[in-house]
Amino acid sequence: MKILHVEAGRHLYGGARQVLYLVQGLKARGHDNLLVCPLGSVIAERAAPFAQVQALPLGGDLDVGLSRRLLALIKASQPDLIHLHSRRGADLWGGLSGRLGQVPVVLTRRVDNPEQHWLVPLKYRLYDRVIAISQGIYEVLLGCGVPQDKLRVVRSAIDPAAPERVTAPRSSHPAQPAGASGPRARLGLAEDALVIGMIAQLIPRKGHQVLLAALPELIRTFPRLQVLCFGQGPLSATLAQEISSRGLSRNVRLMGFHPDLPELLPAFDLLVHPALKEGLGIALLEAAAAGLPIVATRVGGIPEAVRHGVNGLLVPPEDPQALAAAIAELLQDRERRRIFGQAGQALVACEFSVEAMVEGNLAVYRELIP
Repeated sequence: MKILHVEAGRHLYGGARQVLYLVQGLKARGHDNLLVCPLGSVIAERAAPFAQVQALPLGGDLDVGLSRRLLALIKASQPDLIHLHSRRGADLWGGLSGRLGQVPVVLTRRVDNPEQHWLVPLKYRLYDRVIAISQGIYEVLLGCGVPQDKLRVVRSAIDPAAPERVTAPRSSHPAQPAGASGPRARLGLAEDALVIGMIAQLIPRKGHQVLLAALPELIRTFPRLQVLCFGQGPLSATLAQEISSRGLSRNVRLMGFHPDLPELLPAFDLLVHPALKEGLGIALLEAAAAGLPIVATRVGGIPEAVRHGVNGLLVPPEDPQALAAAIAELLQDRERRRIFGQAGQALVACEFSVEAMVEGNLAVYRELIP
């Protein structure tokens, strides 16, 4: 089977990493991959051993020429199936190209934003199957009018066995000796600090400002609390200003993007994810695989990755008081953090394996290509 994949992300964030896992797994099973991605994207280099990579200009929703470029590639490469992994124009123009090229089209949907009802009959007729990465996204799409017979759920995955993956929670680690070069030392953190990590793009729906609103009360209770926000995005300057205006500069740092983030996870005592919307949350799976307890919001697909009272605590979105209370509950209980961390590792191993994700996608392909 030859699959033409289209991934519009320039960085190796959660969605692009899923594509990398998928093409690697498909290659191992004897299938051929052709990957279309943006010029200069990280995945272009990383996927080269597993796919024929074709870097193209991908200009977003208004890039009408993308349909022409993809159609030319379809005619030249003759794929059995097209798998669209992104929005930002790749979904619309990729779907149109597949229809014009008379090739089955699969769309993976990674976000839980509702579609406009008037658009659904027009847009979703372009796709033979729509894969939701969580049950939460499935329910949103179903509610928007996407036909149920087109919808499938294949959850995102991570690889806990990857060499760089952390596999033990910080609560099980002994204190580092003076001068040690462990993750806390690398981040300039004191060994006796309580450390909260947040890993998300700096965009409104990730809920950074809800966390900032919850912090004054927490810092009064835990004066040695440190909060590290990893990620980049358009809210960077706004968040920096709010951190300063709230007097949080001693306790909160914007860390930017760190490609070695898995190596730094043992520095955290807790991961917090106060998202307003979330398809599933690869950062949650990463944290769970690393043995970290999690406080997150009960939205989208998050309850599938964070089971309340099992590997973390869930709170309503946009509720700083509830968020602060849940964080305080876990910061005060080291043993409960350890138990939640172990449960999270077991959950990821059981329900979010790369093998299951690859086989789930293949099962969808085989519905269209017997």
